[in-house]
Amino acid sequence: MKFEDSVFFESLKSKKISFPFGDFYLLKRFIVAEIKESVHFDWDKVEQVIAHALPYYEDDFKIGYIANRINSYSIDPQQWKKVSEKYEFMVASAIVSYNDFSFINATIEKQFSPKSIKRCDSLEQAINWILNLKEFKIYDISR
Repeated sequence: MKFEDSVFFESLKSKKISFPFGDFYLLKRFIVAEIKESVHFDWDKVEQVIAHALPYYEDDFKIGYIANRINSYSIDPQQWKKVSEKYEFMVASAIVSYNDFSFINATIEKQFSPKSIKRCDSLEQAINWILNLKEFKIYDISR
């Protein structure tokens, strides 16, 4: 299910940024990514997204990342390590898989990430997991 078609789109304030390779929704405590079909989501694309997202957040922020895999695309699994090393603001990630192939890929990616990655079968499960991370309990979630 696309984020825009979910109940969360109406109930949670978000800012949408669109690129030729996908749509990204910036929310207070997480980003939802929906990469387009057959795209290779490489490091250059990651840095484009982060450059556009950083001004949305306050200093010393912490967020989660949700890969809402509504389409089939590729990434380098080692990219998770690179993101964690360069961008310390990302505390954890959730990957929403809608088929077995995507779930298997998420399992492989999980092995490469130094931070927690939760494999989910719905956007609702991913959002609830992200919002209940212990890392957010030490921050004022109401800001």
